[in-house]
Amino acid sequence: MLLGSSISCANAKEKVLKSFTTARCSPCIGTRIQHQPLLENLALAQCCSCFRGVRCMETAEGFQCGPCPEGLTGNGVTCSDIDECRYSPCFPGVRCVNTVPGFRCETCVGLSYAKSNKQICLDIDECQNGGHGLCVPNSHCINTLGSYHCGQCKSGYTGDQVRGCQAERSCRSRALNPCSVHARCIEERRGEVTCICGIGWAGDGYICGKDVDIDGYPNEELSCPAESCRKDNCKFVPNSGQEDADGDGVGDACDEDADGDGIPNDQDNCVLTPNVNQRNSDQDIFGDACDNCRNVLNNDQRDTDGDGKGDACDDDMDGDGIKNLLDNCQRIPNQDQEDKDNDGVGDACDSCPTVSNPNQSDIDNDLVGDSCDTNQDSDGDGHQDSTDNCPTIINSSQLDTDKDGLGDECDEDDDNDGIPDLLPPGPDNCRLVPNPGQEDDNGDGVGDICESDFDQDTVIDRIDVCPENAEITLTDFRAYQTVVLDPEGDAQIDPNWVVLNQGMEIVQTMNSDPGLAVGYTAFNGVDFEGTFHVNTVTDDDYAGFIFGYQDSSSFYVVMWKQTEQTYWQATPFRAVAEPGIQLKAVKSKTGPGEHLRNSLWHTGDTSDQVRLLWKDPRNVGWKDKVSYRWFLQHRPQIGYIRARFYEGSDLVADSGVTIDTTMRGGRLGVFCFSQENIIWSNLKYRCNDTFPGSEQAVALLQAPQ
Repeated sequence: MLLGSSISCANAKEKVLKSFTTARCSPCIGTRIQHQPLLENLALAQCCSCFRGVRCMETAEGFQCGPCPEGLTGNGVTCSDIDECRYSPCFPGVRCVNTVPGFRCETCVGLSYAKSNKQICLDIDECQNGGHGLCVPNSHCINTLGSYHCGQCKSGYTGDQVRGCQAERSCRSRALNPCSVHARCIEERRGEVTCICGIGWAGDGYICGKDVDIDGYPNEELSCPAESCRKDNCKFVPNSGQEDADGDGVGDACDEDADGDGIPNDQDNCVLTPNVNQRNSDQDIFGDACDNCRNVLNNDQRDTDGDGKGDACDDDMDGDGIKNLLDNCQRIPNQDQEDKDNDGVGDACDSCPTVSNPNQSDIDNDLVGDSCDTNQDSDGDGHQDSTDNCPTIINSSQLDTDKDGLGDECDEDDDNDGIPDLLPPGPDNCRLVPNPGQEDDNGDGVGDICESDFDQDTVIDRIDVCPENAEITLTDFRAYQTVVLDPEGDAQIDPNWVVLNQGMEIVQTMNSDPGLAVGYTAFNGVDFEGTFHVNTVTDDDYAGFIFGYQDSSSFYVVMWKQTEQTYWQATPFRAVAEPGIQLKAVKSKTGPGEHLRNSLWHTGDTSDQVRLLWKDPRNVGWKDKVSYRWFLQHRPQIGYIRARFYEGSDLVADSGVTIDTTMRGGRLGVFCFSQENIIWSNLKYRCNDTFPGSEQAVALLQAPQ
């Protein structure tokens, strides 16, 4: 490469000014013109008289011309043609004609010449130099006559031409495992590797730091960009939403003045909204600054449509455009106001949409009104036969992808695309998404249309909590049913639930009667985990979680008592609680009331009420202000139950495999009994019908025939 010659300019500024009247000047170098950007730009334009198409460049010495264009030679200021014909580029007998720039070969003519001279075409190897840009990086480019095709990933890489070829990763080899030593490595369905920090650690999985309160945020900032690498703003109190009302860097969960108005939380009638004057027009527990009904007493602050106006003072609570007085479903939007049974309650909120029941009585809290509740459930999945879309096959989730009235568990073609799920000509490579053509470009057995989002719910499988159920995408307890287990009497008040972090954290603030907050989503097989923390040194009673909830008389409960204690009401029997973790199957003949209340308090079996399935033999109670993580596996098809408990990163209790088929699936929630200030943080659930390794065989052997 040759650069153009350079000529010194004695006075650059003068030369630039002269250039206004000079047609052109030679390329120059010399003193740059300071503080004169306009003149300097003119210097660049005028002083660099380079050959057409040659780039003018600024260097430390001044301005210089770049190399001549292809087919020309020279110093960049002057360029002359190269005579390529000197190198005989044309076929023998064909005349070469030099052009400026370049050359051409004259067309041959004549019959005799055509007969004796045949054109020779040579294949171009598109894959030369690795086929750069033709195939995805790190894959094989295979040359063919007149073309090419892209093959598999090179050795040491995994993927395909659609997803790309990434460096091979494997959970089975430490050398190929990209995860932190404190992370769990998971190999996904299509070969990808996911890294998840272990219990008691937080981060992005590749980097993990200590997480003492097990809320998903590390004690200290980590050098990774993920949100989960950010320093925990409440190091010792779980707060998976990291809420910080006053923005002072201290999370609300551990900030004694969360809104920064100078009034401590325990004296502030608006804990999260600054209000120094503490004005409270309606004398409820919320000051005007944060009260969604300033002139109407409403301690629950319920706001069904989320419009900022509490239900107590909102004339259209569900925001469907129909005033409450005329709305037959005041808290569920239903513009059509359809009411099949003409009982004054719209179908959208009617617990018996085809049977008149204007009082909506539901004594067992199963969301089916007493007027149409048969309690006949052949498969034990929590749905009575008359409404079960698979009445003889366990399917608590009632998933019906194609909405044909037949649940997926008993439907041979879930997406109704003509390709049976399992039978020939299946199996369907996109079982939940219609694709009669079964297109599968990469041949991995998963159809193109559902390659990364199997249920087509717009949430990719990697982060979807139920990748084969489009109706469940993320953990969310914002919508929940309150179930009071001792509704009679006034010995204690009912629980007060506060839901945070988009439904992934629940706080119970009151010393209350036994009660449940139950999500509305029902599951078949499920993994359920969360962090349990009692954020007080007051009291020593029960807290825990539930699963397999079917009604207020039928559910599993995991409950933890801090100390031994006899219940203060000896009627109907003397109930004694022992410290430690218990797993119980509740199947109560009486339902909520004093019998069930005392049976839940008591450690052990109680006739026609509760069975104790497992108790931690350590008899160790929970500690004040200490975080624990639980991990539950429930496979109702065979009754498999296992629960594990961690303090920090240490496993402290394991129920082992328990087989019980009392409830064949159901809903999830949390449980409290006479204990205030309980936090259930960083809640997660996942649909999971697979069995954990060799334990499947154990469970099957022990399951009732």
